[in-house]
Amino acid sequence: MDTISVGVDIAKATFTAALWQAEHVEELGTFPNTADGYGALQQALARRPAAPAAVQLTVEPTGGYELGLAHWAYAQGWRVSCPNPRQVREWAAGLGRRAKTDRQDAVVLARYGAERQPPAWQPWRTELSELDSLLRRKDELTGLLHQERMREQALRARPGIAGAVRGSITRLIEALEEELREIEQAIGARQRTTTLAPVVARLQTVPGVGPTTALPLLVLLERWDQLTHGRGDPKGLVAYVGLDPQPYESGTSVRRRAAISRQGNRRLRARLYMAALGGIRGDNPLRHFYDRLVGRHKAKKLALVAAARKLLVWAWAVYYSQQPFDAARVARPA
Repeated sequence: MDTISVGVDIAKATFTAALWQAEHVEELGTFPNTADGYGALQQALARRPAAPAAVQLTVEPTGGYELGLAHWAYAQGWRVSCPNPRQVREWAAGLGRRAKTDRQDAVVLARYGAERQPPAWQPWRTELSELDSLLRRKDELTGLLHQERMREQALRARPGIAGAVRGSITRLIEALEEELREIEQAIGARQRTTTLAPVVARLQTVPGVGPTTALPLLVLLERWDQLTHGRGDPKGLVAYVGLDPQPYESGTSVRRRAAISRQGNRRLRARLYMAALGGIRGDNPLRHFYDRLVGRHKAKKLALVAAARKLLVWAWAVYYSQQPFDAARVARPA
């Protein structure tokens, strides 16, 4: 069967696609990350001189931005793969491909899919998909509510504001608060009835992980476990979230302080960062880890990012082992 390998570098609003077939590369263009964009990609493939009988789609997971395209392609009968970002990066470095652009990334993914044949992706089961949608909606409502409350505060002391404007803001805040309460109730009901409730309880044994963080963390770990077919590793998970350090070197003399890659979902990183910030306020292994880094003259912000990374690794260990966090096992110096 004539099969072409399509690679996609995806972001929140757009994705860039390229194909690799018989050592031939072709850039397909950049499309909106919407149903119309997915259809445009399909049309771009159909316009080629020899339309493919089968399509292998390889898209690097980016914290959820890839799910719309992955579900759509799966429904079309395409073979979909979402490989470990760290493995793709290392493989590309082995080929000497170090350029970092959307087009280059799409080409690398297309070639990776053709030559490495990563495992096929499968959609989530319903309870996880619904939980993920509820958590995303909660984040959206929380953001909107924060904006309106800030707007109300900014206008409170300003003269010349029409009463209708103030009333509109008040009503919108009340409506958003009511919507948020309903979503939170739905999340609570889902948590009580889901088969994953014991996992949520175990995750809360990790320092810094409380009720607010546990559910989004569970969704993240479940997604990573599915993407890696149960063979995921902590370093790959850290890269998936975008907390992996990326050193900058050019030649023998130009070096900058390493920064995190910031790939993947920004909200997940922010949530882990805040969880770490709360965790280091207690007397626990995460605080001890943070203190050791600061004691080695590491910047406090850098130490906090490292603590967020450590929290994530511990959470993965708890999830994978199906055992509560054991402080004795991590008490030895890092």
